Amino acid sequence: MTQQHNSDYYIQLAEKYSARNYNPLDVVLSEGKGVWVYDVDGNKYLDCLAAYSAVNQGHCHPRIMEAAQQQMQKLTLSSRAFRNDQMGPFLQELCELTGYEKALPMNTGAEAVETAIKAARKWGYAVKGVEDDCAEIVVCAGNFHGRTTTIVGFSSEESYRKDFGPFTPGFVTIPYGDVAALEAAITPNTVAFLVEPIQGEGGVVIPPDGFLSAAADICRKNNVLLMADEIQTGLGRTGRLFASEHEGVRPDVMIVGKALSGGFYPVSAVLADDEVLGLFKPGDHGSTFGGNPLGSAIARTALKVLIDEGLVERSAELGDYFLGRLQRIESDYVKEVRGRGLFIGVELNVPARRFAEALYQRGILAKETHDYVLRFAPPLVITREEIDWALERIEEVLTS
Repeated sequence: MTQQHNSDYYIQLAEKYSARNYNPLDVVLSEGKGVWVYDVDGNKYLDCLAAYSAVNQGHCHPRIMEAAQQQMQKLTLSSRAFRNDQMGPFLQELCELTGYEKALPMNTGAEAVETAIKAARKWGYAVKGVEDDCAEIVVCAGNFHGRTTTIVGFSSEESYRKDFGPFTPGFVTIPYGDVAALEAAITPNTVAFLVEPIQGEGGVVIPPDGFLSAAADICRKNNVLLMADEIQTGLGRTGRLFASEHEGVRPDVMIVGKALSGGFYPVSAVLADDEVLGLFKPGDHGSTFGGNPLGSAIARTALKVLIDEGLVERSAELGDYFLGRLQRIESDYVKEVRGRGLFIGVELNVPARRFAEALYQRGILAKETHDYVLRFAPPLVITREEIDWALERIEEVLTS
């Protein structure tokens, strides 16, 4: 029989052996089902972070679990040196759902962003005719696209960059949501504009209405690829399959991850038409685990769950309800409540960490981002009754 330890035991182990690259709340989780998670001491919590939108389908969804278990008994990894019977159907279903001609599978979100950067540069040289090694990509201040050295190099967050240089050149930063700045930043060497339709890690920051559609027009006019990072905002989180759809925009390149596997396994992908992804040749790019049969089988079912259970529509309906109720809370601490679907940020005029800790004490797991914003983004399977249960405690914390 396995010895059961308490939270302190596991916290001390992590503190001793783990690099201190995170500052988590001191809750040690051991089980999860739907929107609820349980710690090693037997306490129950409503998860309002959903693993940064990776578990949109809820923790340990039984259909996805069954698909994972079945595939694990057959074949988990073949590498891309050989073919497998899951990757092709996965990519077909992903492309048919999203309306793109091709997909390139990877594992993590950061890998997918790196893939998109390589694809845009390759397109710039091969199709647009940019001079070798002169390609530029426009990005936004406040962005979060991952943690690789290339990606942190074009972050505007000093803590992400400090002591990690020198950085990759070829990136130009503009203020988020600024159409005029985008237009001014574009040169003959510009190959792409990389943008989050809503900045998640930046604090659930929603750009001005019309920004994304205006950006799409500017990109089209200047022969520049519009690349949308929908790793957090995609797959139902904002009440549409993709947040870009709120403005009727079809990006040239779509980057997806997180909920693509329902939280069971790292799966990401870059989506584009043949003009972009058709440029890759054998040896140009790769990943040992990208497109592996286990990840592909899991992702196929994760996508089916989103559609079959109406989770995109559920996010829109319950997101409006949750947002409206939060906006009616009268609190001296609240500066603004904003969101789309079940992607909601409560910006405070004081540091948010102690509010996250107070919610944790009341059975709600939420996390501060950018110091002053509390993010509420529960799994999309949440019910109205569970939102009401959470709202009682959120209001208590925000008004106490």
